[in-house]
Amino acid sequence: MQPRLNFFKAAPEAYKAVLTLENFVQSCGLERRFIHLIKLRASIINGCAFCVDMHVKEARHDGLSEQWINLMSVWWESPVYDDKERALLTWVDAVTKIAETGIPDSAYAPLHQHFSEQELVNITVAIGAINIWNRLAVGFRSQHPVDQPAKAA
Repeated sequence: MQPRLNFFKAAPEAYKAVLTLENFVQSCGLERRFIHLIKLRASIINGCAFCVDMHVKEARHDGLSEQWINLMSVWWESPVYDDKERALLTWVDAVTKIAETGIPDSAYAPLHQHFSEQELVNITVAIGAINIWNRLAVGFRSQHPVDQPAKAA
């Protein structure tokens, strides 16, 4: 797969606008683990290797467990996620797949039990932001860096 174009360079003002939204997400008061959960889960759904690579590394750097990170793609099968995380994962799935789901009440009700109205809006904006990044990265085939393989001892 070859990159199509560098969207940072092709449209710097558009990039700045998305970055402004990203800066809001990072400073809106959501717990870091929830931001990681949103970014990683949406990127998995959208098939964005660039973003999955980035967000796995960021989650690991912030101390989230390998198991928590690795089971994100099959979260509904694992007890590693607490009720609040499960409600959030349900919402991320529903909002990211909006054309399929229509975002049903069954996705909203559990989320509303765990988060304030302001948090609900901030969470949904965060989901929208990562979906924009995913569409840019997948659409223009951004390539993630390839890590150097570890050498056996």
